[in-house]
Amino acid sequence: MSVGGLTYPKAIDVAAAAAELVTDLMVRPWGTVSPSVYETGRLVSLAPWLVGHAERVRFLVDCQRPDGSWGGPEGYSLVPTLSATEALLCALTRGEPDDEKLATAAGRGLDYLLGWPPQGTAPMFPDMPAIELIVPALVELVNAHLDTLAERDVPRLAGRPRLRLPAGMNDRVLAAVRSRVGSGAELPQKLMHALEVAGAAAHGAPGVQPTSIGTVGASPAATAAWLGGRALPDHGTAARRHLEAVARRYGGPVPVGLPITVFERGWVLSWLARAGIPFDVPPEMLADLRAAIQPVGTPAGAGLPPDADTTSVALYALALLGMPFEPGSLWAFRTDTHFCTWQGEEGASVSVNAHVLDALGEYAKVRPEAAGRYRPDMDAIGAWLCERQQPEGWWDDRWHASPYYATVSCALALDAFGGAGCAPSVRRAVRWVLETQRADGSWGRWGGTREETAYAMQLLLLTGEDELVAEAAARGYDYLLRAGEADDPPLWHDKDLYLPAAVVRAAILAALHLAQSSGLVVDRHRQV
Repeated sequence: MSVGGLTYPKAIDVAAAAAELVTDLMVRPWGTVSPSVYETGRLVSLAPWLVGHAERVRFLVDCQRPDGSWGGPEGYSLVPTLSATEALLCALTRGEPDDEKLATAAGRGLDYLLGWPPQGTAPMFPDMPAIELIVPALVELVNAHLDTLAERDVPRLAGRPRLRLPAGMNDRVLAAVRSRVGSGAELPQKLMHALEVAGAAAHGAPGVQPTSIGTVGASPAATAAWLGGRALPDHGTAARRHLEAVARRYGGPVPVGLPITVFERGWVLSWLARAGIPFDVPPEMLADLRAAIQPVGTPAGAGLPPDADTTSVALYALALLGMPFEPGSLWAFRTDTHFCTWQGEEGASVSVNAHVLDALGEYAKVRPEAAGRYRPDMDAIGAWLCERQQPEGWWDDRWHASPYYATVSCALALDAFGGAGCAPSVRRAVRWVLETQRADGSWGRWGGTREETAYAMQLLLLTGEDELVAEAAARGYDYLLRAGEADDPPLWHDKDLYLPAAVVRAAILAALHLAQSSGLVVDRHRQV
């Protein structure tokens, strides 16, 4: 499209793209998640018998960064670098082919870890699930391999110093977890997701039962740890069949969490519906989403514990799509001060509470006779969220690396359902988004990304109305069209960072639709 001598990319048919995305949710019911360095490394060590082993080793070698690390920036590199380095060292101790290439990559990983954190800086530990267990477990394994390789006098690796636990970490909690797993006691569901930290105690642990589809904790690593050993399990074992299905789907590497059925569907449908994109939802998808909500809530997928986040977003999506369901299951997560992600959570999440506010508010909106029942909790959540806003106007959260995700979650919930007293918080959020736009029209924590730009645009277009908002949103729209289908970095928190591709795609489509339907794009192009 040429306007005023300048060429703009062709606008995307958002409705058609949304229809294709929703159809794909039915075709891939387990979800679409990026491959994980951490999880893939664990399978290299725990399941060398599994189909795709050579491809997993190659994946680790190929995605090592120039500085010897794996994973994201800052502290986000620690867990994946430990996992990949340990996996390559384990492969070397087994005498696998390409010893020189593996030794070089492992040695570079060790060099990075021995120098982490950079001199003069304090360790930065992202609020990732089980990081306090994973790091000491992997350090222990790496050191055991170094001892073995030193005895064999392996070139490039013999004589390497052993790793130390980063300052602020210890192995006391890990020891307690291993003791509990070994005792045969029933384990909390949230621990299942990281069962691999239990080491030998995880193998066939009597307190663990795979789900009907064969997964333990919705984690390939946890499932492999439960199967245990290096021998090929019986083909009739559901856990083996599950791992084979995941490995074949990804061509060797595996994601950090699968399936994520309810999580993916809830987020995709709610992003699209809130933006007003016209699309049809298969009746069976809505029925499945409704059936997933139990009195204790719903998990993101099979093998995970029920959580307030998935429950809230599923409830919100159902209400937006004309199938409201009473949100009483959320009371299972109510504490004296806020709503927890799950029982026994350490810490708290602003995005979870924002999504609870969305769910309660949208239900009260379509069922006004119930509004009085939910207003006290909505007011309490609104006040709690406002108290946790940073002075500059943003929020951060334990389930996502980017403040733009937390900020769009909180600001939109407060704007829609927080009441007049929350308006100043929303205005501060809008101002912060306007002030942090990059020169190319994008937004992002470490660099401009389509995902973070989509969040910023949604916040502006659903809450702001002045010319500054229109100009910033139009520049963001142009960026999204120029960026095309470029790879999006993983920004979501699990044992390492991951990308739920369908969820991010829905957020981008929502931003594009809001820009197109607002008339901002037409107005901007007329002014060029």
